[in-house]
Formats: sequence, structure tokens, C-alpha cells
Amino acid sequence: MTAWNAEQSSDFRGPLDVTRAATAVVDAQDTVIGWSPAAERLLGYEPQEILGRPLATLLPPGTSASVLPPPPRFRGNEIRVARHRDGRELIVATAVCPLAGADTTVRVLVATELQVLRMWEARQSLLHGLATQSPVGLAIYDTDLRLTWCNAAYEREMGQPLAEYRGSRPEELYSEGRFVTRGHPPTLDGVMRHVLDTGEPFLDLHFEGKPPSDPETDHLWSCAYYRLQDADGHVFGVCEDAFDISDRYKAQRRLALLVEAGRGVGTALDVLVTAEKITEVAVPEFAGTVTVDLARAVLEGEVPATSSSAAMSLVRVARCSAEDAGQEEPGLQPPAPPPVNRSPVEYPSGSPQDRSLSSGGLVLDEAVLVVPLRAGNSTLGLVTFMRGTGATFDSGEVALADELVARTAVSIDNARRFTRERTASLALQRQLLPQHVPEQSAVDLAYRYLPTDDVTGVGGDWFDVIPLSGTRVGLVVGDVVGHGLQAAATMGRLRTTVRAFAQMDLDPVELLSRLDDLVAQSAEEQRAELGMPDSTYADVTTGATCLYAVYDPVSRRCVMARAGHLPPAVVAPDGRVSFPDLPAGPPLGLGGLPFESMEIELPVGSLLALFTDGLVEARNRDIDHGLDTLGRVLGDRHASLEELCDRAVAELLPGGSTADDTALLLVRTRELDPSQVTEWELPAEPVAAGQARDLATQQLHHWGLEELSFATELVVSELVTNAVRYAEGPIQVRLIRDRTLLCEVADRGHTSPHLRHSGEDDEGGRGLFIVAQLVQRWGTRYTRSGKTIWTEQAFPATGPSPP
Repeated sequence: MTAWNAEQSSDFRGPLDVTRAATAVVDAQDTVIGWSPAAERLLGYEPQEILGRPLATLLPPGTSASVLPPPPRFRGNEIRVARHRDGRELIVATAVCPLAGADTTVRVLVATELQVLRMWEARQSLLHGLATQSPVGLAIYDTDLRLTWCNAAYEREMGQPLAEYRGSRPEELYSEGRFVTRGHPPTLDGVMRHVLDTGEPFLDLHFEGKPPSDPETDHLWSCAYYRLQDADGHVFGVCEDAFDISDRYKAQRRLALLVEAGRGVGTALDVLVTAEKITEVAVPEFAGTVTVDLARAVLEGEVPATSSSAAMSLVRVARCSAEDAGQEEPGLQPPAPPPVNRSPVEYPSGSPQDRSLSSGGLVLDEAVLVVPLRAGNSTLGLVTFMRGTGATFDSGEVALADELVARTAVSIDNARRFTRERTASLALQRQLLPQHVPEQSAVDLAYRYLPTDDVTGVGGDWFDVIPLSGTRVGLVVGDVVGHGLQAAATMGRLRTTVRAFAQMDLDPVELLSRLDDLVAQSAEEQRAELGMPDSTYADVTTGATCLYAVYDPVSRRCVMARAGHLPPAVVAPDGRVSFPDLPAGPPLGLGGLPFESMEIELPVGSLLALFTDGLVEARNRDIDHGLDTLGRVLGDRHASLEELCDRAVAELLPGGSTADDTALLLVRTRELDPSQVTEWELPAEPVAAGQARDLATQQLHHWGLEELSFATELVVSELVTNAVRYAEGPIQVRLIRDRTLLCEVADRGHTSPHLRHSGEDDEGGRGLFIVAQLVQRWGTRYTRSGKTIWTEQAFPATGPSPP
């Protein structure tokens, strides 16, 4: 027997064993007649000092008449106080038994320190627990790798007592398993040999297999292997610890599946992409085949009816199968799943899907698990998980499927809401931004619009091209603080307001002043409605910027003013680029400073560029650099306006990415030919009306527009007569032959003409009424020197085409 075995054998006998404990032999008078070396080590007395003395020297008596009670055949442990030779008191455990083969009055007293006994008892409990109660399977193999011992947990895994497989080798015990952890020898035999040879332990090796106790189910064990050797260093075997972590591994896989779903499901605001993602996440880790069926209304961004789930019209939108995934070849990209034709899906009565729709809850039917996609009180569709024959879903897997589908339902509902809002946003964009700018004589134009919010496709910047009277054109560009729908709605309000003011023929300064007042008033009203102090409310309209310019192709003059906006770029016909020093003015809604305008002459073919700061300003470059780049691009005289737009966006916004909404409007100026315009100055006298009629008739004959003579004579006569009667002279009459016939009468008065109903006895008051009946449109615009009343008449269908 080795030293280790000898020591362990004595240890199993315990500290009160006669071979290890302090032993004293006493006679019937409690006199010590025998003394062991262990007793000498424990209590300090040498044999000659204690033999013949009463036992009370060592064990003072208590309430008993004698130190020891009458000796039975065997007495159990007692806790006593013993006195050491040096006077110290020791707490000891004692046991008394008769001396075999002698007088029954002679007894043997064994004793040990109580602490030593308690430590031994704890060690014995530990060993007993490991052998009988521990959930960890323990096995010991000798140096030939044959099983010599195992505990109860190991026996339960094997499904039979140790005697049936003692002496077996690892490959015989684990023939139906495999390692699933890398970084170690490929076989269990190799692992144990390595441990025996090197003493290096292996920890947390995962071994997968079907134990004899449960041959139908795969289990996973976390195993540890370490070498066993005695006190002298002699190796006598390998110990194996194996703990079944199947449940924990399943829980980890479920958690990993939820993490994967969190990373993949809901990353795109697209109903179909979200549906496809859950099938990819669940196959093959969770199910062999997964399908997703959605209500048709969900695809259109609507909420399906809540009262008729069983009769819901479903459409198959996603499907993934492990069979499809298994077709990929090593080293190649996995093949794309078969396309889903999104055809209607009907389930027979009593099917798991039909029962799920009817009940509104999940249905488990053997290897089929159906979970409804629910959002609030509405069922959006169904997710069906399917496994092979005989593979069912346990309660934990049902809960996991429910969680997966719940997360997917939230994402699909968000995508559905986005689909609806995007549809509304695009419709809003079509209403807010000019989708088609009608052709006109004043300018050629091109434009680009790039919102930062590429999800909704709308933003806070805007531009507009507004036809004005006298063949003039209004050019607008603006920028609202913020992005998305709120900024877009605000932008729509401003654009509509600017267009309305422009139609009133207001000059740029007057238009911006009125717009500024309106914005400030709107912000004040909203603060009052919300009941907030000024410092806690910031309307997105406040701080908006705007540039408004009016170009006249007759005079080639352009008048512009800006409210906190960047000035335009002006490119001369020879390619020279400049940025006019246009007075800035305050942003809209701030008030306190007046707006100022600038008037410049633009030669024919000049290029005017209106843009927002998102085009030229970026985090990684200075705005001056952006302006220089824009000027360099626009300086190409030979490029078309569309080409210049594309180049500007490509160089200033590479990749189309923008940190701010961007609008760019390019216009190239035209000039009306002098033959299209004629103008006369007449005195403010009654004869002026007749002169005007004659001059207008002659010019119409010259233009080949005789069919318009009668109406034009009446219009000119009435407008000149009104000017003579109600205003001051001189009077200017101008005819313009453009896409329509324009007639303008200007005077020095500032009174506003208006239509009114005249009585039968009234001698006047019918002039403007007659004019309004003869023309398509008419209006009034005001200048510093007076006002101009203008009219437009369509050309006759058989007459000459417009220039």
C-alpha cells in the first residue's frame, strides 16, 4: 500500500480511532493504567507522570460521582473539558469502550480535540456528498485509463451501477459523443493521456452526446480532467469532473438568439425586410422552417380589422427552411432563399394557424408552433415555426418564440406606421415643392433638392419659381430650422405665404417684411396656446431664412433681398463668378431690423444660383471653401444647367450624403426681343383714351393679332379712362407679346382699384367689371412712383403662335 493510501485509510477511520486518538486505559477505580504516545502529545504527560494517578487529574469530574460512568459495551462521543499538564483546558471529544479480552471493569478511553473531530466530520460529509449527493459526475481512471471508481451522479448518467462498467475505457463509455470545444486533443483518450503525461489539467471541455440514461436526447457536459498522485508524487490516475450543462446551454442559445434578433430584426423600417429577418434568425438554430404571413392591410401601412381575425386576408411575405440553407457549398456564399411570391394564404378550418387567428393566442401542435404577430389590440399576421417529425417545442422554447415574435411585431408595426407616414410625407412633398415648373420667357432653370431625412424624403429647405405680371419671375429659396415632417410642414406654410405675397406683386423688401411679421405673430400665438414663457418654447419657424429675387426680362434688372440667408452666386456670360454684397437682414421672426434690397442688371445669358447652406457648409470644411468650389463649378460656360446641378452636388456633397437639407436653384436669364414690347406715354387728359385705342389697334395689326383688337380697345380705353379720372399723369401704356398678350397701364396714383356692382341709374363704375370679363387675369402692382394695372389675354386658337 502506498503512503497516500495508508494515510487515507487511517483518515477514513477518524480521529477517535484507537490507532490515532489519545488513548488511556483505566481500571475500575478510574486509575490510569495505560498511556499512549498520542495521549502524551495531546495532554503533555509522560507515562511515568500519569500512570497510577486518578483519571480526574486529566478529566475533572462534573456532577457525576465518578469521572467515568459504568462501562457499557460501547459509548458514543462525549464533549469533555480536559486539563493539560501546563494547566490549560482543552475541549475534547471522548469515547469509552471495554477492553477486549480483559476484565469488563477495565476500560479504554480515547480522546481528540473537538476541533480535529469537527474537521474530520466535515471532510467526511464532503466526501459523502461528492459520492452520493453531488450533481457533478466524478470518475477516476487508473494509469491504463480504465474506470476504477465513480460517484452516484455518474452512475445515474450511465443508467447502471458501477459494477457493470468498472474497468471500461473512455472510448467504450463515450462512443456516441464528440467534443465541441476546440484547442485540445481530438479524442477523450488523447486528453487523458496528455493529463497523465504533463500534469496539465483541462478545464471546461464541452462534450456532446446521448447518455445511456436518455438515449433520445442530446446532452452537453462541461468536463474537467486533472492528474491524481500520492504524497510521494506517484501518479495513479486521472479524475474526471462532468457537469451536465444542457439546460444552461439551451438558455444561452436562447439568449444568443434573442441578441441576434435584436441586432437584425427591426434595423430597417421595411415590413418585408423585417419579416424576412426573423426567418433568417430562427433557421436553423430554432426551427427547421419558418414562415411569416401578414395581413394585406399591413403591407399598405394600415391596421387590419380587430373584430374578424379569423377571416383576415393573409399574404405570405417570408419563408426560410434549413433545407434551403443546407444547399450551400463550402467556401461559397449561401444561396438566396426561394423567392416568395406574396400570394394569398388560406388555412383550413381547424389548422393550427386557423386556431391561432380565432383565439388570438399561440398554438402548439406537436412539431408546429404558431405565434400571432400582435400590436395593441390588432393581429398583424402569423409566424409559424416548424420542426421535423418527433421534435417538439418545450416550454422554454415556446416562451422564446413568443418573445421573438413580440419583438418582431413591434418592428413590423413600426415599419407599417413608417410606410403610412412615408406615403403621407411623399404626398406632402409633392404638394410643398414644385414638381413641374411651367416654361416661361424670363429664365431657363434647373434645380436639385436633397433632404437630410432620406427616410421620409422631406425637409425644411425649399425653393420656388413664381410667374409674375409683366413676364417677370419671382425666385425664392429658404431654409427652416430642423429636419423631417415638422420642418417640412413649416416650410410648406412659408412657401405658400411667399407665393401668396408674390402674387400681390410686392417688392422683395415688402414681401420679407410681411413674412417676418407673420412668422413672429405665429410664434407668439403658439406660445400663448401652450401657456409657455418665451424661454421655454422655440417654434421651428423662428429663425428661418429666405432669399427673394424678382427678375424682369424686359429691363434685365433683378431686385433681391434676403432675411438672414446666403447671397446668391452670379455668373456673368464670360464665366466670371461673384457673390453680390446683398444686405443680410435678420432671420424671419426675430424682428428689430429692416430689410434692404439690391438691384443689379443681368446681361442676357447670366447665371443666377440660389442655394441653402447645406450645399456649401459642412463639418469638415469651411463655408468659404464651399463657396469657392461652387463658383468654380458654375464658371463652366459650356455646361448645361442640368450638368452644373449634377456637378455641384457631386463635388460639394460626395456620395449624396448631407448633414443638412439642401436646395439648389439655377436660372439662366433671357431677354424679351424689343419687337415683342411696345410702350407709349400719354398725357392725363380725356383724349388719352382714344389715342391709346388707336395705338393699340395699330400694334395688334402689326403683330397679326387682329382678333384681339376689339377686346384690347375696350381694356385700354377703360384703364386709361380710370387713370385720367382717378390718378395723376403722365400715363404709360405698354403691350407685351409673350405667351399671352399683356396690357399694362401705369399712373402716379396709389389708390387700389376694385370691382363694384353699379346700379341701373349709375353713370359709371362698370369699367373694371367689363375688363374682368374680357381678360384671363388682371391685377395691380405698386412701384415707388405709382401703380400699374395689368391684364392678360390668351391668343386666339387660329392666330399666330407665341414667340
